[in-house]
Amino acid sequence: MTVVETTQHKRAASLEELEAKGRLVVSVEGNTICLLADEGEVHAIDNRCPHMGFPLHRGSLADGILTCHWHHARFDLCTGGTFDQWADELRRFPVEVEDGEIYVDVTPRRDPVEHQRVRLQVGLERDIALVVAKAAIVLVQADPSGADAFRAGLEFGVARRGGGWFRGLTTLTCLMNLVPRLEADEQPAALHHGLADVASDSAGEEPRFPLEPLPGDAVEPARLARWFRRFIEVRDAEGAERALVSAVRAGASQEELADMLFAAATDHRYLDGGHTLDFVNKALEALDTAGWERAEAVLASLAPQLAFAEWMEESNSWRNPVDLVALLENAFERLPAPRPSGEWSGREELVAIVLGSEAAGILDALLAALDDGAGAVELASAVSFAAATRIARFPTSNEYADWDTALHTFTFANAVEQGLRRSVSRELLRGVLDAAVSVHLDRFLNVPAVRLPSPREGSEPEALLAELPGLLDAQQQVDEAGQLVASYLGAGGDPQRLIAALGACLLREDRNFHTIQCVEAAVRQHELTGEGLPLIAAARYLAAHAPTARSQRQTYEIARRLHRGERVYEDEPQP
Repeated sequence: MTVVETTQHKRAASLEELEAKGRLVVSVEGNTICLLADEGEVHAIDNRCPHMGFPLHRGSLADGILTCHWHHARFDLCTGGTFDQWADELRRFPVEVEDGEIYVDVTPRRDPVEHQRVRLQVGLERDIALVVAKAAIVLVQADPSGADAFRAGLEFGVARRGGGWFRGLTTLTCLMNLVPRLEADEQPAALHHGLADVASDSAGEEPRFPLEPLPGDAVEPARLARWFRRFIEVRDAEGAERALVSAVRAGASQEELADMLFAAATDHRYLDGGHTLDFVNKALEALDTAGWERAEAVLASLAPQLAFAEWMEESNSWRNPVDLVALLENAFERLPAPRPSGEWSGREELVAIVLGSEAAGILDALLAALDDGAGAVELASAVSFAAATRIARFPTSNEYADWDTALHTFTFANAVEQGLRRSVSRELLRGVLDAAVSVHLDRFLNVPAVRLPSPREGSEPEALLAELPGLLDAQQQVDEAGQLVASYLGAGGDPQRLIAALGACLLREDRNFHTIQCVEAAVRQHELTGEGLPLIAAARYLAAHAPTARSQRQTYEIARRLHRGERVYEDEPQP
């Protein structure tokens, strides 16, 4: 068909031809357009259904509503408006009929980035993963840092999840931390996973109704911090929230706010199996990315988790056969004033003691290290490494759920360390001792301990990277995955390429909160220490939880193909 250009419009077809057939599919300036004659009017629409690209000329038109037969999305033909929010609005092209000829205006009519910001809110509110995926692709293309999409997910999650900060926001922050370490093609997928988990975690939750700060003159932050801890102690989430938002409004510094939260998170032992302190740390990291002007809303979401967390003082394993809580309380009384770092060379010996000694000996060794010059961060780093070792040497003869036990200790230890790197306090230093005791409690998960893999001679790093995805296509490849990582690093492979490859393999799988936590924490530990062991631990944990059905990746790939203009349907049935 010849297209003749006029001043503003492009010729599409003759009116006679359209009226004879009722509908026509034409190509105009690269746009595949469906022309429809209905009730004496001519309509021009994008022939691709905005939901999944099915050709709308195969749909049905009745009483002004066009229905796509693939998933039964319905559209008002006159405005393009959809009656099904998972489908998006239908693009219409302005039409003019002159001398029996139909002309259409193919000038873009909307800002695609702004449109996808609006659509992201729809996807989050209604928990529609495909809508979220489409938005993530466009928003990350416009802002490669991912911060724009991340802020939208963060603001939605803290406002809409009545129970406060939980899994979805932690997943989103973990994946946002990984985004700069991923290949460009995988970055939108990471945001899609995180945003979709926020939507899923918030679905069915009542919205949060934020509390205003205290009226009148500002109370000094130190007093508000005392009140906050007291309210958490008696499980008064509302009182704690008001004290916290008052501290933000009063101008408390980032360090003062972190100290307030970490103190409350370590007033009792290993809250909620380590999750609570990790949530606190992730909320602070989220503000580092999104901006601390959001501190009031974001930090307020932590109050319910802190107030209603389970204390390990109430757990049999921390009380019997050895009263670990009593040992810890005695050790806390002997803690010196902490310093961030010092002159100390006993890291390797301390890691061995944490992994192999009884609880009393471990606590004595930690205190002795501080006396010998170890800084709080150095002490925390040694305990984090010991916790990662538990995963790197985890035997598959254990029950499958035991992976999570070791994982919780590792992510807790990592969170304590990251908190101390932010602000050193005697209160948070208690968390290092808690983490070491948890490593001790996990000791039987390394009986018998798997031997750490040694690099294989003659390994080719690029060949190993190419092998990794196929390896994780099969179950029970735990030791093989650890061996591959050890051989890759031993052969001089670039750790950043390995991290990107592990991230890509992670994003193929259906979302597993703990696996995402493990990979993110392991990457952080590797980058801080330069050691390969955390990445071995990450690869083994990922292999233990792969492959999944990968349905979430399928959703993302559909969105990506639609964004590229590809067809996701077949014209003819496949044999």
